[in-house]
Amino acid sequence: MSIKKLLTTPILIAVVLLGGCKDDKFSEVVGVCPVVTATNPANLATSVALNQIITVTFNEEMNPSTITSSSVSILNGTNVVAGTLSYNGLVATFTPTNNLASNTTYIGRVKTSVKDLKGNALQADYVWTFSTGTVVSPLVIATDPVNNATGVLLNKIITAKFSMPMNSSTITDSTFTLKQGSTLIAGTVSYIDSTASFTPTVALSPNTVYTATIKTGAKNVAGNPLLSNYVWTFTTGTLTAPTVILTDPLNNATGVALTKIITATFSVPMDAATLTASTFTVKNGTTSVAGTISYSGSMVTFTPTANLLSDATYTVTITTGAKNVAGTPLVSNYVWTFSTVAHLGPIAPDLKSVARFGIIAYSTVTNNAGPSVINNLDVGIYPGTAVTGFPPATVVNGAIYTSTDAAPVPAMLIQAKQDLTDAYLYAEGATAPAPATVSGDLSGLTLAPGIWKSTSSLAINGSSLTLDAQGDVNAVWIFQIASTLITTTGGSVVLANGAQAKNVYWQVGSSATIGDYTSFYGNVLALTSITMNSNSTATGRMLVQNGAVVLTSTNIINKP
Repeated sequence: MSIKKLLTTPILIAVVLLGGCKDDKFSEVVGVCPVVTATNPANLATSVALNQIITVTFNEEMNPSTITSSSVSILNGTNVVAGTLSYNGLVATFTPTNNLASNTTYIGRVKTSVKDLKGNALQADYVWTFSTGTVVSPLVIATDPVNNATGVLLNKIITAKFSMPMNSSTITDSTFTLKQGSTLIAGTVSYIDSTASFTPTVALSPNTVYTATIKTGAKNVAGNPLLSNYVWTFTTGTLTAPTVILTDPLNNATGVALTKIITATFSVPMDAATLTASTFTVKNGTTSVAGTISYSGSMVTFTPTANLLSDATYTVTITTGAKNVAGTPLVSNYVWTFSTVAHLGPIAPDLKSVARFGIIAYSTVTNNAGPSVINNLDVGIYPGTAVTGFPPATVVNGAIYTSTDAAPVPAMLIQAKQDLTDAYLYAEGATAPAPATVSGDLSGLTLAPGIWKSTSSLAINGSSLTLDAQGDVNAVWIFQIASTLITTTGGSVVLANGAQAKNVYWQVGSSATIGDYTSFYGNVLALTSITMNSNSTATGRMLVQNGAVVLTSTNIINKP
């Protein structure tokens, strides 16, 4: 882009989307965005008459009540030029009370508070400059911090925005200075997009007045300097350390809901940029909890990505990396804990050593046909010795153990069988929460966590049984079945809302049959036998006390 084009492009600052209008870079536009289409004098005009009446023309009719001396103004440096303002048609007219000064550069500004008749606002301040002399001098049109600002951050980067592109070689630490009294503050100066920045080498002091100066050595790209030094002051904030004055949940709270959003309220407004995943952490033991952090007012909020775990104690830490708006950190890490509600359903049977087995049987383990697979679990038999059909069946990341293996395998199998018996008896006798009675066919039902008791047989025929954990991944089901459990083609088990196969227990008083082509979830603790029909799969365990386990054809058992 040419220098001439740069110099004749009006400067738009503080771009904000307002009302229904959107910037051109957005695809959706609702309504017509008001814009300034012309000014008189034009941007960068020179030799403007001292009795000039200044006008601003819009692209559409505006709301006259928004055309005020606070929204449309002419400035000589930082001084507002006195005058009267009127509006008619598409044109706002400013008539200075006195003639303009000679050889002076003026700033015209139309603010975003100007709106059209539909309430759509100007999307950015419109700023232009003109001169009553032969040269339009550069001006400082905005600073950060603003003049006389208070409570400024101690790590603040000070900036000044010019009315036009500047010669970057003239923006240096000799033309942009910062002082505390008469003491020069060390820092680095940079320039980009009409804005000069001063970054102090060390943090500013608290409760201190600083003076920033842009000197006349700063020049635009045409070589024209500022007409006079631009000076402004600001005061830094206090060093009083922030504190956490309230948390939700409270420290040591119990019975906290799994959907809880965690908050902490500070004693003073905080620097939101310092409240991040590294300064606000939530952990379950040593495991970090994923979530999003937001900040509003004096409160920081942590929203977990997923439900919290039941039966868990969480530790929340806000580190000293969290700082207030003055840049002062917490004196020390703030730590609190809370515990969540107990899991839904009963206390689960403890499988103890039998948990390592995907299949355990008393008499025989048989794979009748096809390449059945047991994944990440062992196969065991005691006191029997017959494990047949392996191969073509395979045990992946596991082993086959029988009563004739060398010590200590027999002792290990005896203990596993005893642990199975204990788990079976516990599941059979569980009474808390109170068992709910079920009978017949469970297909098409959705069951919550709990103890479900049948005094005879249960079946899942033709359509699925859904187990709904209601968001609790630790929820437990115990099915107490006096006689047989039989599923048929289509009679699969479906896990919903966080339910996990490892937490489902089927205590079967006689034999269980898993139907053709069905998907089954849970641990089967059967007294007599278990048969998996053709191409059925299970995520769980097939554990038998007194009989056999039969894989009919191409069955899969996965570790839950």
